[in-house]
Amino acid sequence: MKPIIGVLPLYDEELNSIWMLPGYLDGIKEAGGIPVILPYGATRAELEELNGIVDGYLFTGGNDINPSLYKAKIKDTCGRINSIRDDMEKNVYEIAKSSDKAILGICRGIQLINVLEGGSLYQDLDSDHPSKVPHLMKGDYNLGFHSVYVFHDSPLRDLIKSDSLMVNSIHHQAVRRIASSLKSMAVSEDGLVEAIYHPKMKFCWAFQWHPEYMLKDSASQLIFKAFVDAAKIK
Repeated sequence: MKPIIGVLPLYDEELNSIWMLPGYLDGIKEAGGIPVILPYGATRAELEELNGIVDGYLFTGGNDINPSLYKAKIKDTCGRINSIRDDMEKNVYEIAKSSDKAILGICRGIQLINVLEGGSLYQDLDSDHPSKVPHLMKGDYNLGFHSVYVFHDSPLRDLIKSDSLMVNSIHHQAVRRIASSLKSMAVSEDGLVEAIYHPKMKFCWAFQWHPEYMLKDSASQLIFKAFVDAAKIK
């Protein structure tokens, strides 16, 4: 049977609407999984019940994470936060981790996982981490925008068989202090953590870039395939 992947929903405050980018779903389907969008604002009890049929979870991009989750004061440069997403995704991560379900985090996803594991974030790269490396591209998200170095001893290196990768970049926040339980798999030219994994979990990988926009790229295909294949393992 194909594994069922629970996808964390996106929310548009201005339109008061729940929505989804098709790339997240397409990446899962092309890798052999069945994507199911989880109900926005689901309770812990509801998520526990859904966990019985879900084999893996994809944590999507979106709102900035409340700095209170990493014991920091909110700055003027922090973007819009969503407490419903923060609370729901915290519950999903704890449930997924305790039941050893496969986890893939993208953009906000890498930031969330790092924070929930005890790490911290740059609230705004322009003011907190000035750099000549651009991290917020304007369109053409299917194209590489800057390079990342992939560590030799990482599972990402084992997967893609390359020391470097061109990635897109659509973020103004990033991992500042990586949690002690996590390991970095790739960094940008200015030293930002671009990919992480949890070595003690079956599969918990997360990326600062957006592979769902680059599904014609072999590395993106391999990432989704590795995730969906891990979700098949009981």
